[in-house]
Amino acid sequence: MSGTWNGFSSNPDAIGSSLAQALRYVAAWRGRTVVVKYGGSAVDSAATGTVPEDLVLLQQAGVRPILVHGGGPEITREIESAGGSTQFVDGLRVTDARTMEIVERVLGGAVNKRLVNLIAHAGGRAVGVSGKDARVLHARPHERARELGFVGEVDRVEPRIVEVLLGEGFLPVVASLGVGSDGRAYNLNADTAAAALAVAVRADKLVLLTDVPGIYRKISGGRELLSELSPEEARTLLTGGVVSRGMIPKVEAALASVEGGVPSAHIVGAETPHSLLLELFTRSGIGTMIHAAAAEPVALAPPA
Repeated sequence: MSGTWNGFSSNPDAIGSSLAQALRYVAAWRGRTVVVKYGGSAVDSAATGTVPEDLVLLQQAGVRPILVHGGGPEITREIESAGGSTQFVDGLRVTDARTMEIVERVLGGAVNKRLVNLIAHAGGRAVGVSGKDARVLHARPHERARELGFVGEVDRVEPRIVEVLLGEGFLPVVASLGVGSDGRAYNLNADTAAAALAVAVRADKLVLLTDVPGIYRKISGGRELLSELSPEEARTLLTGGVVSRGMIPKVEAALASVEGGVPSAHIVGAETPHSLLLELFTRSGIGTMIHAAAAEPVALAPPA
């Protein structure tokens, strides 16, 4: 068995060093709160991915994860199966009353319960809630409500029920739905909702899981993954058009969380096995981190 570990040929010294580093990070993160956003096509592949397992492992290691999810592709399929069609304006789904009923049913029902079941299957204790429950996510109509219908923006967050669940050892799974002052439900962007919740619970990290590994820039005919950015650098990428389409709301959400007091926000590819663990428990990570320089060393570095 010399030179092998779990059937893989490896250097024992390298394995020991990696384990020691990982355990230092685990110890440093015990008791910390991490908000994880999971949406889009990533949620579609949740049954075959490692995210539910990673969340349970984090919980077992003493980390306090909160999962916020969307479910756009499944909503689109439901609308089309009902004979409807989907329209988007600048990446936001036009949501009339009929569409809102489908959004509520899919996000607060099918997708939410499926994620709860996957976490339970991985050995965790999850509880599904909607952003409407206990008015966790207060919403106001979007500034372009005439075009978009029941699309909302987060007005404020009341995280009490989420904090109670965390305190009792449960993993909250929050559907990105909001409730207005008039009692109406609103469709919220899941990235924005996760950022607002991360600020409200004073999370130590926000992790946005997506279907790409992170933020790229073009260089010499190819492209380079940007592993670390300051808020100023991230804003320059936005204004310069380097970040476009579906990555825009993710970068904006990451910036909103960091500017709201969250030490760092990460954009990470969900398709890489155990990407959540790799981003949290390795020094280099695998995605793109946006952080306030003065705060990040305290929040990230493991004990020496």
